Amino acid sequence: MRRRLFDVLVSGVGALLTVVLVVAGILLLWGYNFTNNQVTTQLSQQQITFPTTNSAAFKALPPADQRAMQPYAGQLMTTGAQANTYANNFIAVHLNEIGGGKTYSQLSAESLADPTNTKLAAQVDTVFKGTLLRGSLLNAYAFWQIGQIALIAGIISLCAAFLMLILTLLGVRHLMHTPPETQL
Repeated sequence: MRRRLFDVLVSGVGALLTVVLVVAGILLLWGYNFTNNQVTTQLSQQQITFPTTNSAAFKALPPADQRAMQPYAGQLMTTGAQANTYANNFIAVHLNEIGGGKTYSQLSAESLADPTNTKLAAQVDTVFKGTLLRGSLLNAYAFWQIGQIALIAGIISLCAAFLMLILTLLGVRHLMHTPPETQL
């Protein structure tokens, strides 16, 4: 095989790979932007504000949960990281207290077995609503996290495209300086 033919093939594949990496990088960055905007918009509309550090709600939390919540104290929830913290270090704590450590499923089964117990029915209703809110916030966190991964992948893809472009240009330069009769 002639060296020039090999250089043409490798440079062509490099150029194609550069285009693919640029397109992938742009799509990944668009995906990040979309997910980040969606999560921010949806969470902002809920108007959930973290309790301040001097509030009774904050002080009632176990120390580990207080430490997790402190960076966001008094802030409006707008990010997936905030949603994750609020769901796991605030709502989950209260659900555990309300349900006595039991899940909605367990409490619901007890309530079905004792339909006249209105206190238990109210407890089931509260735990159900809290569990739904917690699940919604954790879904926002998961969606946000996918966006963060897309951001990293997009940056890597664009960096790889830049590197591939340089290698492709070096291949084309080599092609231009290789005599036509040179063999591999």
